[in-house]
Parts: sequence; C-alpha cells; structure tokens
Amino acid sequence: MATNAWRISLRLLRRDWRSGELYLLSAALILTVAAITAVGFFTDRVEATMERQGSELIAADLAIESSSPLPASLQDEAETRGLARARLLEFRSMAVAERAPQLVQIKAVDPAYPLRGQLRLRDGFDRPERAVPGGPPAGEIWVESRLLRLLGVDIGAMLGLGESRLRIGAILSHEPDEGGSLFNLAPRVLMNHADLDAAGLIGPASRATYKLLLAGDAVTVDGFKRWAEPRRSPNTSLNDASDARPEFASAVDRASRFLRLATLVTLLVAGAAIALASHRLVERQTDAVAVMRCLGAPRHLLIRIFVLRLVLFGLATSLLGCLLGWLGQLGLAAALSDWFPTDLPPASLAPVAVGIATGMIALLGFALPPLVQLAKVPPLRALRRDLGTPRASAALTLAAAGLALSLLIVWQANDFALAWKLLVGVLGALASLILVVLMLVRLAGGLAGRARGIWRLGLAALARRPSGAVLQISGFGIGILALLLLAVVRVDLLRTWQDSLPAGAPNTFLINIQPQEVAPLKQFLSASGIETAELYPMIRGRLVRINANEVKPSDYENPRAEQLATREFNLSYGDKPQPDNRIVAGAWWTDATAPPQFSVEEGIAETLGIKLGDELAFWVSGHEVSGPVTSLREVQWDSFNVNFFVTASPALLGGEAATFITSFYLSADREAVIPELARRFPSVTPLDVDAILKQVRQVVDRGVLAVEYVFLFTLAAGLLVMYAGIQASLEDRRVEHGILRTLGAGRRALLGSLAVEFTAAGLLAGLLASVFAEATGWLLAEQLFGLEFSFNPTLWVIGVFGSGLSIGLAGTLATYPLLIRPPLQTLRRAG
Repeated sequence: MATNAWRISLRLLRRDWRSGELYLLSAALILTVAAITAVGFFTDRVEATMERQGSELIAADLAIESSSPLPASLQDEAETRGLARARLLEFRSMAVAERAPQLVQIKAVDPAYPLRGQLRLRDGFDRPERAVPGGPPAGEIWVESRLLRLLGVDIGAMLGLGESRLRIGAILSHEPDEGGSLFNLAPRVLMNHADLDAAGLIGPASRATYKLLLAGDAVTVDGFKRWAEPRRSPNTSLNDASDARPEFASAVDRASRFLRLATLVTLLVAGAAIALASHRLVERQTDAVAVMRCLGAPRHLLIRIFVLRLVLFGLATSLLGCLLGWLGQLGLAAALSDWFPTDLPPASLAPVAVGIATGMIALLGFALPPLVQLAKVPPLRALRRDLGTPRASAALTLAAAGLALSLLIVWQANDFALAWKLLVGVLGALASLILVVLMLVRLAGGLAGRARGIWRLGLAALARRPSGAVLQISGFGIGILALLLLAVVRVDLLRTWQDSLPAGAPNTFLINIQPQEVAPLKQFLSASGIETAELYPMIRGRLVRINANEVKPSDYENPRAEQLATREFNLSYGDKPQPDNRIVAGAWWTDATAPPQFSVEEGIAETLGIKLGDELAFWVSGHEVSGPVTSLREVQWDSFNVNFFVTASPALLGGEAATFITSFYLSADREAVIPELARRFPSVTPLDVDAILKQVRQVVDRGVLAVEYVFLFTLAAGLLVMYAGIQASLEDRRVEHGILRTLGAGRRALLGSLAVEFTAAGLLAGLLASVFAEATGWLLAEQLFGLEFSFNPTLWVIGVFGSGLSIGLAGTLATYPLLIRPPLQTLRRAG
C-alpha cells in the first residue's frame, strides 16, 4: 500500500505540474524560502568571516586594552613568559596638508605589529597590493586611500600631525584589526610609535586607547591571561580571539536578527497567497478525487497521497527557493559591502536546511488543512457537480496557520521572550487589520446598493467575496505599509528632527583641550569672532559600584544598560548646572566647596537603576572615587551643547587630570578658522557635527537599503496575493461573466466593473497602509523621539492613489481574458 501511495503521489504531482495548477503555490513558497535563505546565507558568510579570521581580528592572540597607559609589569611578565609583544595606541586627531585639515583615526604601532594577520599596502591607486611584515618606519606614515582624495595629495607628500611633518609612504589597503568603515568614520593613518613624542599629540588625560598585543602558543597565552585577570584595573579589558571585536559581533547579531524578523513579513503576506492558491488547487482537484473514490480509494489512502504530494512538492520548491535566496544574498552583500573590512567567504549549506524546514512548516501550516478536506469528497460528486467542494474548518485552518507562524517567529527570533512579544503583537495587529478591512469591505457593499452601472457591479463583486477581499487587501496593505514606512516616514522623521534644531545650534566641537591651552584657545576664538560656550573639564571613568553592588553587564537584561556597564563615562564637574539642564529631583550643591557628590541624568539613572541617595563609585586615573547621588537632571540633548550623563562637585573630581571640551556654531564664512586652529593647537581635535552626521547617515542608509531589499520579497508576495485572489475566484467570475453576457451585459461594461472592483481594493489597501504608516510616524515622533509630528500629504497620495492605480490596472489586465470567450462556451464548461 505504501509503494502504491508513493507511485500515485509522484504521478499526480507530475500531472499537476504539467497542467500549471501548482505554479501559483510554488511561486508563493519559493518567495518565502528565498527571503529567509537570502538573509541566512548573508549572515552565515558574516559569521564565517569572524570565525575564520579569529586572532586576525585583534592582530594578536591576546589584546590588553585600556583608556590609560598600561603598567610596565604587563610587558615584563609577557617577556618572561616568552610571548611576542607589540604596543599600539589609537586616537583621533587632525591631519594638515595644503587644504583644510581632516579628522583622522591614528594608530601608532611598534615595528612588530601585527603579531597575527598581514598588513597590505599599495604604492598607487592603480598598483597591486603587497604584504609587509611590520609597521611603518620612523618618519613615515601609511594612510587610507580616501584621505589622499580628501586632502588632494599623493604618495610622497608631507602631512602635518601635531607638531611633526611625516612623509606619506604608501596607501594602507588592509589592517587585520581595522574593523570596517562601520566603526571607523574617519580615514585611517598608521604611524610609528617612536614618532609620538615629537608630534606632541598625547597629553596626560588625552582620549586614547592603549593596547598591548601578545602572541604565542595557546598554553602560554592562557597562562598569562589567568595571571593578568586578577591584576587588571577596572578600565582594562583582556580580549582573545574568541571575543574579538565584540561591538562588531553585537552589531552583526542585531542586524541579522532584525533582517530575519523582517522576512517574516514576507511569510505573512506569502502565507495568504499559499492559502488562496491551496483553495484554488482544492477546487481543481475535486473531480479527480471523486473519480478515485468511485474506484474504491479509501480516505486514509487519499490523505496519505495528499501529504506525500505536499511533502515532495515542498522539498522541490524549497530547494528552488534556496537557489533564489543564494542569488538574492549577493545583492544583500553588495548593499552592505562597506560594513565589512574584507571580502566575505562563500556561504555554507546550513541555510539550505533552514530554508527547507521553513518551506515545509509554511506549506503544511497554510496549505495542508484545506487539502486534507478533499478526502471527504463523496463519490457521488462525479455525477452531481452541485454537491460542491468540502469546506475546511475555519478554526482548523486558522489554528494551523497560527501554529506555523508561531514556530517560525520563535525560530527566527532565537529569543523566547522576544518571540512571545512579537507573536502577541503580530497576532493583535493581524486581528485589527482583518477587522478594519472587513468593515471597509462591508462599507463598499453598502455603497454598491446606492450606485449604478459599472460602479454597482464592481463594488458588489468586492463585497460578494469578503474572505478573498480581506486576504487580498490585508496582504497588499502590509506590503504597502512596509514600503511607506521605509520610503516616506523615515525621511519625514529625519527632516522633522533636522528642522527641530534651533538656529545657530553648535555644529563644531573641540575636544582634547589641555588645561594649559584653555586660556589661549578662548582668546583665539574670541579674536576670530566666534562666540563660545564655557569650556568644560572632561574625565574618563568607569562605573564600578552602585552602593555595595559591583556593576556587572550580566546583571542587566536591558541591552543599553548592559552596554553602559561596560563603557567608560565622560565625567565632568562644576559649581552650577549647565543652562539646558533642569533639576527634576533632589538639589544641586550650593557652591564649589560642597562635599563630594554626583548629579545624574534622569534617563541613564532609570536605565541603570540609580536612585537619589545611591552611592556611586567610578574608577578614575587608576583609583576609585565615590560619592552620593544628590540630584537627577533632565538634559536637552538636541541643543547640541556640551552635556554629560554624570557631573560631580568640584571637591570630588577637581583634582583629577582632565582635558576640556567646548562647542560653538561655525558659520560657512568662518570655516577658514579651523586650519589656523589646527596649526596653533595641534593636540586639539575639532569635530564637525554636520560631517559626522553625514557619514553616519550614509551607514544608516546602507542598512535601510538592505531592509528595503528584503521587503522587495514582501512586495512580490503582495502581487502574488492579488493574483492568487483572482485565480481563487476565477471559476466563479467565469460563470458570473457568462451569465451577465447572456443577459446582455457588454464587454466594456464588465471591463469597467472589473476596474472598479480592483481599483477599490487598491484604494482600500492604500488607505489602510497610509493610516497605519501615519499612526506609526506619529508614535515614533511624539512618543519616542519627542518631535513635533506633521501631516504629510505626499504619503497619502503615494499610498492611496498609487496603490489604487497599480492594483486596479494589474487586476483588470489579469482578468481581461475572461471577457474574450463567448458566453455559451463559458456556461457549457461550467456544466
């Protein structure tokens, strides 16, 4: 019996494919699998890059990193154990050529750098790469190619770094630990560690990252790590190949998880297409099943045959979807190529298994319940067509689809708590969406009774098939909503934020100002006609205790709190609060002689669970400072003035080594001030806010482009929903049009009614998407970002009228062939 079931299933599957009955179902399933596997292949390649490079990502087997100079005892112990060593110092500064100065990311290295991986250089823009064994010699620097373009210089030119002028010796094309342009917004410069003192770029409290790179056999490295771990200060971290570039891994993990969840929107829309295509397939299979029942086929055999056909079909189409997903990930990798420092390796076959499993779950969840109902077709159906097709239980169909969707959300989210929230949100949104669409369809039906001519025929047709209309309009509404959010609402929010900035808001920051430079710098800016805000001291410190509790990232569930627990704060002190700070709890200290205490920004206090009266301890300059929290502040961050999360009384931090920071508005006609400032104060680093925002926006736009790319699958799935809805009602439409043609309706009138029906469906879908997009924009603007929301008529024009026009045109053209056949032929075929 089992052999017969397999043989019959294969034969019927071949027949169905040749007849074209499976094309629509296969298209919907292929799209779903392609969307999932495109993201899967892409993230697999990224993870393979990180796993393959290992130690190369930190240019060593072990990297010791700190914001202050590392003690000599670490190097002495490493030398005693026979480990290879290299010093490294990273910081930002200004590079000066004949043009305006340029902010650069400087890495000062020993000749032994890198201990793992390779440095690769080019001797010209069009010259091939060559590997070099170590860093640049003294007096020479290697620079990223874009710095040459920005400064308009070539190899061999002299570049000013601080008080030194160094020769550009080559183009730096690859560093093993460069990290990619996602994290290095400024062009990179590699210099010799021996040139640092002459350049005068580093002061006692300069913002720099000190690293000691170590390499050796695994046992010796592990032994050194165990020795160093209890001896390290709180602002020092030990990173090996297993946790190389944690910020990169975290960003990739979040991006890939978001993209995977974005593909579930495609699944939602394509699931509607699968359900509609299954309904169409059931109607086309009813006569064949009735004949098989007449020939003695029992129900259990039919059910087995249906399941086998579905499994074989699912495997074949899922493999095709994986192939399309592999091609699709090439576009995704191209869109995000600037995020990664090296070419991505080929993907493994692991996403294929994920794609096949996704396809089978989706197919069985959305298509199996209606197909199983075919086993209930009575043999008498072969003689009496009026018996119709058995209808699947609505509860069973919804339960199966909901279970499939739940499994896929839990799987893709990889986090049960997140998956549960997403599932509740998705089901609630879908229920609301369906309810609203059903109300709109009924409203269209009510209008049909008052209309005349083709308007009445078109609106009545829309209301006559409410379930199909709900699926079509909901599917299109989701697709259009996604596109409106990405293409319109995102741009509106950015423009609103930019417009909300006050006129003359600071657009330039000066950091790394040494204490002895404060007075001369004030005089220079004043002589240049620039009104500056106050210069504020800035001290780096890591939060180590809240009351008696040690601060550990693992103690926080909130990702932002976890990140704050691992980073160093920019602390400051003063005798009065800054102008755009408002005390919301507690009280500010009375004067500069007040006892040690802290004032904390209310948002970060809530995130880290800090309350008034709590005792905070920070690790600052090699020792611990502590004091109670006596006030909480509300900070107006969008003023672009200098502000701090944590401020202390002068008695607490006034004696610590500090640099100073200020901000001011620099008009276009005074931009020549910056080159002169860079020459007179080489250790001061200007930050152009507009330029940084532009670079950040380019990175974000790349990410948005990737999401838009994924949502192209959603748009294609929306088109399939419309086509599937048309095909699912094709037999009913054929009979209706045959009867209407017999009763004297002309082709032009019927064509007009089709245009009314599909245009109305498109308008309703666009209206729904526009309402949800506008509501989402309001929620993000008012509740999340605190911006003033403004109505955007362009969104409604694109959403409502664009959707109505495109869907109306596509639907009318798709059903036009029904009007060509003579009515007698149509009625005879219907029996």
